[in-house]
Amino acid sequence: MNLVKATATIGGLTLVSRIAGFVRDVLMARYIGAGMAADAFLIAFRLPNLFRALFAEGAFSAAFVPMFNRQVGADAGDMTNAKRFAEDVLAVLLPALVIFTMVMVIAAGPIVWALTGGFPDASPQKFALAVDFTRLTFPYLLLISLVSLMGGILNSIGRFWVNAAAPILLNLALIAGLLLFHGADDVESARVQAACVTIAGILQFAWLLWSCLRADIRLRLRTPRLGEKVRQLLRIIGPAALGAGAVQFNLLISTALAARFLPEGAVSFLYYADRLNQLPLGLIGIGVGTALLPALSRQLGGGNTDAAAHTQNRAIELVLLLTLPAAAALTVSADPIIRTLLEHGRFTPADTRATADALAAFSLGLPAYVLIKVLTPGFYARQDTKMPVRIAVASMLVNLAGNLLLIWRFGHVGIALSTAAAAWVNAIALWAVLRHRGHFQVDARLRRTLPRLLAATLVMVAVLIGLGIVLAPWLGGNLVTRIASLAVLLGTGGIAYLAAARALRIFTVAELRAQFSRKGRT
Repeated sequence: MNLVKATATIGGLTLVSRIAGFVRDVLMARYIGAGMAADAFLIAFRLPNLFRALFAEGAFSAAFVPMFNRQVGADAGDMTNAKRFAEDVLAVLLPALVIFTMVMVIAAGPIVWALTGGFPDASPQKFALAVDFTRLTFPYLLLISLVSLMGGILNSIGRFWVNAAAPILLNLALIAGLLLFHGADDVESARVQAACVTIAGILQFAWLLWSCLRADIRLRLRTPRLGEKVRQLLRIIGPAALGAGAVQFNLLISTALAARFLPEGAVSFLYYADRLNQLPLGLIGIGVGTALLPALSRQLGGGNTDAAAHTQNRAIELVLLLTLPAAAALTVSADPIIRTLLEHGRFTPADTRATADALAAFSLGLPAYVLIKVLTPGFYARQDTKMPVRIAVASMLVNLAGNLLLIWRFGHVGIALSTAAAAWVNAIALWAVLRHRGHFQVDARLRRTLPRLLAATLVMVAVLIGLGIVLAPWLGGNLVTRIASLAVLLGTGGIAYLAAARALRIFTVAELRAQFSRKGRT
């Protein structure tokens, strides 16, 4: 498998999705803003997203994909037994999801209260809206879990693009709701968004089902039966879900504290900042992580530990090459980025300042978020899901302690800072354990590249700071002037980074061409 090509495929489609997500966030800022209705919708949207990250995408990526791949490998490419395994999983998963979704919809009131404390800073209307919106959004969990099962199968047979394209439908559905059906006020616009979340789930389910049928993958509904393989999967899923959802848990803790103790709008500031911070994570970290897990599973299954170590070293090299400049740009230029993208309609200059501060803080942890995605497959490919969970729990405790220490002094920015610190604790601990076990060693090439990457990033930071001062009058102008000035700022910073990287011999054009043309190691 060619890791770079697979990453480029997933990352390219993720880029389309993230661009659509930016459009969605710009429209949301215009029509809903960062007040009561936005806070209520974001609480409602956070709940199914949390469980999606824990039990759907995270758990299946960590547990189902390696098991499915090992079965295909054991049968010399024959899919019969692997499909039967997937059918057995579906038979248990579907009724459990239906029951869980019904319980969550019925108990939406107590669940939202436990998360927010009833929004002590606001009127009862805000709490009622959050409960109402949660009931509209939660069926999305049922649908996206089935999407993740089918997507895991397609990933296992190398059709990464199908599953990577599914999130585009979510953003398109939400964009259509905002453009075509936004209400006269922010509350009605937020209600439409909540309904569109579940509509998007239906569209994603239909897309994956159609794609599976085209790939001759037809899963029959069977009577639920806890066979040995299904029991093994369930034993793995719990720890895997917690490990994969560490960042989501940290964000949930942050959201809950913001809703309980901070003024109205704090939940929205953190959301908008996190959405921008998630862009490079989605493009780079998820792309590399998704492509890396099947490759490591096959290499380790074949006893080729040297190839597995090489693959993981090159993955780290690739993500840092792309992530360090992204983190620098989001940290140094947070204010003009937020002002250009979001400061329209109901989104005020005060909202811009508050969101930019949170974005700069979140971005300090961006390299760590991406490294987690690259290091965790080193455990999952060896069927170890317990250690990542222990590390994830430790990082969550760090996040909680940091939140409680910093929230009173720095408000929502303190929450973002503690989330970034927790991500670094998680990433460093994952690396340390892999190194201690002898499962990963930084090779000579990566040791040589790391300080050069940091030097190139510092060159970019200097350019961004200096040019930002020069362009300040234009960065505060009308929308067209802002867009042009921001493009000049970030474009020049990017060119400076690439020039420095080339001068420091971090990469050559020939090496990049070879990466995209040669077959990956197996």
